[in-house]
Amino acid sequence: MIGWAVILVVAAAVCLLNVVGFTQHGRGRLGEQLIYEGSSWLSIALLAWLPWTILRATRGGPWWAQGLSHLGAALVFSAAHVGLFILFRLVLFAAVSQPYDPWATLGAFPFEAGKDVIAYGLCVGAYLFAGLLAAPRPAADDAPAALFDIRDGSRLVRVELADVLAISAAGNYVEFHLRDGRRPLMRSALSALEQELGPAGFVRTHRSWLVNAAAVTGLVPEGSGDFQIELGEGAAPLSRRYPDALSRLGGRGRR
Repeated sequence: MIGWAVILVVAAAVCLLNVVGFTQHGRGRLGEQLIYEGSSWLSIALLAWLPWTILRATRGGPWWAQGLSHLGAALVFSAAHVGLFILFRLVLFAAVSQPYDPWATLGAFPFEAGKDVIAYGLCVGAYLFAGLLAAPRPAADDAPAALFDIRDGSRLVRVELADVLAISAAGNYVEFHLRDGRRPLMRSALSALEQELGPAGFVRTHRSWLVNAAAVTGLVPEGSGDFQIELGEGAAPLSRRYPDALSRLGGRGRR
């Protein structure tokens, strides 16, 4: 619909410019030129579906097949355009009792065909441009998932960060608590992972725990300012010594 509207507006502007140019240079009276250009505009409006149809029918095909299809369609477009505006002019000039010679127009068909091929190409361009405008922008949910590589011994486990519920210290190792229940280990300091994963939403809630804030489903007070963090079917501690973590995870009002 946007492409069709663009075609009509641009074609109307071109026709009006032709009317002004022809009348100023003495190549016809205003009413006569309005019939000439108006009949051409109306014909284009009625035929604008053709380039859109060919675009849809050939989408995804080889470039040469698309080119041949559009070339054939452009010739059909031109013949139909000339035939329609001749018919409209016959009717309109007869209505105002003015003579009109359709054979003169047919004699100039090669010239008209050249203009129509260009007009057809512009119609295709208008539809392609409108398609770019109407194309949905990728939503945040369509963005590639953030991945993290866990080196579990000699094995590498690649996971989405969204599937890491929490990370806990285990001596010289850290244990990843994954959404599917797996618990891979990696030799690392928890503080190093805090620096690396902090920008991705992981919060230090205890000297031995990092929690994925996006995975938190609830906070349960345990007295003395400590909380238990609910992570679906799992859980992690929230120490009162980490008040910033409590604020980031929703404060005391979260359950």
